[in-house]
Amino acid sequence: MINRNENSRLRSKTKIRKTISGTAERPRLTVYRSLNNVYAQLIDDATGKTIVSASSLSKELEEELKNTKGKISKSKFVGILVAKKALEKKITSVVFDRNGYRYHGRIQAIADGAREGGLKF
Repeated sequence: MINRNENSRLRSKTKIRKTISGTAERPRLTVYRSLNNVYAQLIDDATGKTIVSASSLSKELEEELKNTKGKISKSKFVGILVAKKALEKKITSVVFDRNGYRYHGRIQAIADGAREGGLKF
């Protein structure tokens, strides 16, 4: 059963997705947050393929996340990692999809980390 907050997020997500879509040159950076982890993906909506993905469970971040406290600081590292992977695939510009979440806290930290890593949006 979906609670009221989740239902509100899903309505907001639907409205956002009507206007936002990613291409091969400018993919969509979408984020998802669970209770303990955050996930970020670059998606090409024209083909329906995920180009790059990163999460707070990624093996590449294991060492860095050991020394950090708090979910927000971990989210920033996820943003930096997704930006680094995107730059390796020669992607510099993205469309940010907050997936119905409010733009604060962990969602904002992922966006700030991605900008810090070199992505433009």
